[in-house]
Amino acid sequence: MSKKKEPILVPVDFSPSSELALEYATDLAEALGSKLLVLHVVHDPGDAPGYYAVKGRNNQMRRLEDTAADMLEAFMKKVREKEPNKKPLKQAKTAMVVGLPVTRILELAAKVDARMIVMGSQGRTGLAHAMLGSKAEQVVRLAPVPVMIVKQSCEQQS
Repeated sequence: MSKKKEPILVPVDFSPSSELALEYATDLAEALGSKLLVLHVVHDPGDAPGYYAVKGRNNQMRRLEDTAADMLEAFMKKVREKEPNKKPLKQAKTAMVVGLPVTRILELAAKVDARMIVMGSQGRTGLAHAMLGSKAEQVVRLAPVPVMIVKQSCEQQS
């Protein structure tokens, strides 16, 4: 069974970790003959506990989405400029959705029949990790496809 048509899904949050994940995914896509689908999830504050619904929320979400779209475009331009000869990166498609990140990542992976998911991790530890949980960890546990987590080394973080 050929997996060539199935894309590698790369969720990004514009952090250095997600940039590194996209670089790894590009190399994988090149080696495997796969396409890349770069996803950004605009976290809907109305879905988060502790947020209050406000009048005009639809306008607020549109502004968030417009800003996120600009940031996604700038992020892709930056990464493409670093790796100008990488065909999968040049041809990468982007997607932006609104919602809870883990849920939307898993939904899109199923919808596009992703070959795998490659994502960065901030590497939170201790109390912050226990309280918030890790999006990457949740995706690893719940994804129906292989997941590769890319972490920055200490040298890369400075």
